[in-house]
Amino acid sequence: MASPAVDDYLKTIYHHTEWQDARITPSQLATVLGLAPSSVTEMVKKLAALGLVTHRPYGPVSLTDVGERRAASVIRRHRLIETWLVRDFGYSWDEVHDEADVLEHSLSDRLLEGIDDRLGRPRFDPHGDAIPDAAGVVHREPFVLLADAAPRHTGRVLRVSDRDPALLRALVDVGIDVGVTLDVVGAGTVKVAGTEIDLPEGAADAVWLSVSDQRA
Repeated sequence: MASPAVDDYLKTIYHHTEWQDARITPSQLATVLGLAPSSVTEMVKKLAALGLVTHRPYGPVSLTDVGERRAASVIRRHRLIETWLVRDFGYSWDEVHDEADVLEHSLSDRLLEGIDDRLGRPRFDPHGDAIPDAAGVVHREPFVLLADAAPRHTGRVLRVSDRDPALLRALVDVGIDVGVTLDVVGAGTVKVAGTEIDLPEGAADAVWLSVSDQRA
């Protein structure tokens, strides 16, 4: 069943558990997708009938093996396109998500393979999200959400949520980007290159750090 709507559901379910373990509920799906709960319930039933998800009434939704492979394929398209737009067209990281949402449904497999080859087969997109390979495999290192990192923790920024473009711009303004090392000072405060800064609102719940280099 080739359908952008189906792919959007699978992509959302896949994305929900990439950086935490709790499975997504139908009500959370409705919120993220901006749809009525009744519409989401009906679509989840269809996805289950297609063998793409498992779900019991009032319980969370999980991808089947088939559903996960299809979701990884869509995620791969989306993140390769985001990377392509940043590297070859000069887009900033706060501009690419909506463009990729449109293009991911229209690019041929041949063109996508050409883009991947041109980019040198990148493993991560501009926000630090892992790009699945052609087999759906992803590689990540251990991580911690900035909000959960203890004071004196030092780690590289592995990933920044792309959900809020305004927050992405605010993070750039204070020098925070994927790959930058942060020293956690306390709630809402970090050091970047030795300079103490106050985090923009919402940043602690949108930035993930490497777990290495915990200092005594």
